[in-house]
Amino acid sequence: MESKTIRLVRRGELVSVGNVPPDRTLLEVLREDLGCTGTKEGCGEGDCGACTVVVAEPRDGRLAYQAINSCIRLAHSVDGLALWTVEDLAADDGTLHPAQEAMVQCHGSQCGFCTPGFVMSLFGMYQNQVCAGRPVTRDQAQRDLSGNLCRCTGYRPILDAAERMGELPPVRVDETHVLAQLDALTASRPRPEDHASYLAPTRLADLLALRAAHPDAQVVAGCTDVGLWVTKQHRHFDRVLDVTRVQELRRVETYPHHLAIGAAVSLTEAFDALVAERPQLAAFAHRFAGLPVRNSGTLGGNVANGSPIGDSMPLLIALGANLVLMSARGHRELPLEAFYTGYRRNVLAADEVVAWIKVPRPVAGECLRVYKISKRWDDDISAVCLAVNLTLQGGVVQGARIGAGGVAATPARATEAEAALRGQPWTEAAARAAGEALRAQFQPISDMRASAAYRREVLGNLMRRFWLESQGLAAVQLESFRLEEVTP
Repeated sequence: MESKTIRLVRRGELVSVGNVPPDRTLLEVLREDLGCTGTKEGCGEGDCGACTVVVAEPRDGRLAYQAINSCIRLAHSVDGLALWTVEDLAADDGTLHPAQEAMVQCHGSQCGFCTPGFVMSLFGMYQNQVCAGRPVTRDQAQRDLSGNLCRCTGYRPILDAAERMGELPPVRVDETHVLAQLDALTASRPRPEDHASYLAPTRLADLLALRAAHPDAQVVAGCTDVGLWVTKQHRHFDRVLDVTRVQELRRVETYPHHLAIGAAVSLTEAFDALVAERPQLAAFAHRFAGLPVRNSGTLGGNVANGSPIGDSMPLLIALGANLVLMSARGHRELPLEAFYTGYRRNVLAADEVVAWIKVPRPVAGECLRVYKISKRWDDDISAVCLAVNLTLQGGVVQGARIGAGGVAATPARATEAEAALRGQPWTEAAARAAGEALRAQFQPISDMRASAAYRREVLGNLMRRFWLESQGLAAVQLESFRLEEVTP
């Protein structure tokens, strides 16, 4: 097999790195091959943000910028993109970029280990907000920096820096030049070769043909979980098949009765589409993961990975989503809850891939909530995730779909709680009965995140919370709590 050369654009110049194994991470290439040691390795699992870099690709004639974790991103996935590390921001004469200067002025750094990651997240924010003529608000800064952790400074001065950036003399990326460089890379990119070790097709037909030819290849769709297998389990993959370049699967298509979300659509864009139709999902979308993880990860990858603590699946089950599985032989469609057969096992044939997630659009009387219970509010994995979707007409439950995560070997549909609710008046007693049905159906395990008893108790309590919220009681929502900052 052949190790492909990675070609990308840095500081407006073409950079090539040859003989890169398919499972080598972007962080390893940056630090060890390119000498970009400003990018730090902290957790090695996309949790702390010290390794954050920014990538950009053409979109509608402009550059679309995204902050990503380089520690769990495979290096070959940035082939053909523009890339910025913390070394790339200051001008040739040493003048700091506003993202850096604001951190200096606001005293946003102490030990400095996490600082490069914060600066790169700020740079991504600067490109997407300030350069587009929009101010950075404190609330947005808190959301966009949720994937960056600091152990010693405290976040107030870093949030101050986010707001200060737009007040400093502006600095612009020469997008015309970068776009020309990227166009040249695209024009000279070879078609995927069957013998290559890293396969990144751009057409659906090529993806299906390569999957049929290489059923043992490791499929990646953002790599936010497979990356952990590399960094934490030290697993090696001789061949990788990357679906994220397939143009047909990078779209969100709107139909009269459903949204069709391609398997290569990022979590950020997928949740944007879902929130546009169901605004009540906004808080859950921001809590799903830190922004760099959402920018790299895909909804299709989260679904195909099938972790029992993956947060998207309970929501999709509650929404009645179907999956479209494709191969060179054709396609088939099935409900998402029928996809899983056991812990991280599913019905995919060796030559199949998850291609589309079909999500029904809202209907009259829909009452939907999703609850994520975790030790940290931001950037954490759930102990329990519960999604409840009722259709209410005249105070009676006409339809019920409930998805649960963290309480079984797979993401699961709470059929017994649904049965307890259908056709019943929506009352506190009905909610209590549904809570007891939830506790009876699932036998969760105890692990580092929560005990089995805690998880069972939470399941029933969340149904009571759902009842209270449906009656207009907002005080039970943690999202409504605001901690006032005290400025010294």
